[in-house]
Amino acid sequence: MPAIFITGGASGIGLATAQLFASRGWRVGIADVNEVALAAAAATLPAGSASYVMDVRDRDAWRKTLEAFTAGGGLDVLHNNAGIGTGGPIATTSFDDLDRVVAINLVGVLNGAKIGHAYLARTPGSCLLNTASASAIYGSAGLATYSATKFGVRALTEALDGEWARDGIRVRSIVPSFIETPLLDGVASGSNRTIRETVTAAGMELTPVEAVAEAAWAAVHGDAVHTYVGKTARRMAFAARWMPGALRNRMRR
Repeated sequence: MPAIFITGGASGIGLATAQLFASRGWRVGIADVNEVALAAAAATLPAGSASYVMDVRDRDAWRKTLEAFTAGGGLDVLHNNAGIGTGGPIATTSFDDLDRVVAINLVGVLNGAKIGHAYLARTPGSCLLNTASASAIYGSAGLATYSATKFGVRALTEALDGEWARDGIRVRSIVPSFIETPLLDGVASGSNRTIRETVTAAGMELTPVEAVAEAAWAAVHGDAVHTYVGKTARRMAFAARWMPGALRNRMRR
């Protein structure tokens, strides 16, 4: 039975992906820092699934958790999905908020890649799947720190796709636009509006998590390095290539 381990698995993209892969016969392990949400999520998964309280910033926890999960078999996919959504002008963002976003969204992904390599290398044809963002296509005004971390995730995916080819490990990313998850209910730093309100005011659609889970499945089983999810992500990818000036002007509004 193939196995997938997913960080940020207690809600949103992580949980939807876990449920989809489990429904298609995969052994699933989910990890999350939120113990209460994790228990609720685990209750929605079939017998044989596993759940772990884990902070992606904690390297010892990464090692212990992957060791525990792989004791029940191999590791076919490691989904580096955990992340936090935050925004607001960088000039008014606190250094604590800046550091936290970088530590979770970027360093946490680096931790998963570096520590997870040894486990993925044991399974020929395994896959490291990273959750990037449409903010990694063109830097998003009002989301500067978040965009910077997701550009880093995108770069890491491309770099490791080349670096790990010799090890038989495929590296992929999903690049979703704004997804209907609780992350959107957070208030942007320096703003009175939630991220959800900011997104909808800009005329961008919200993509259901089920569509992202299907994209994760396609990414794991396909050959594209990046899989774009949602109309906004696809439009931004097109504009970044063919109409960069228009995209630049949009970010200045």
